[in-house]
Amino acid sequence: MSKKPNQMQMMRQLQKMQEDMMAAQEALANETVEVSVGGGAVTVVMTGHQRVQTITVNPEMIDLDDAEWLADLQDMLVVAMNQAVEQSQMMATEKMEAIQGNLGNIPGLSGLLG
Repeated sequence: MSKKPNQMQMMRQLQKMQEDMMAAQEALANETVEVSVGGGAVTVVMTGHQRVQTITVNPEMIDLDDAEWLADLQDMLVVAMNQAVEQSQMMATEKMEAIQGNLGNIPGLSGLLG
């Protein structure tokens, strides 16, 4: 005789998980990643929603006597931005996967997931 999952309990757990996911999404707006490139020449701070908060260029790290300084600076900005986006996306993915991992703990759903 198989035991039927309690549908009310399952619905409460799903609702809790949905609330946790919404809270995690909101929290990502306030969590940041910081990326420095070029030995600290360029630093980018980005939120978990991939919003740039700051871009800092350390003038002491930029060689203004070098004819290639503008190209170097532009390259560093691109690298810093791309790394910040990647790290921000990884942070968001880790948060969501942690919450979604709880799906297997909800009676009646574990058999549907695998």
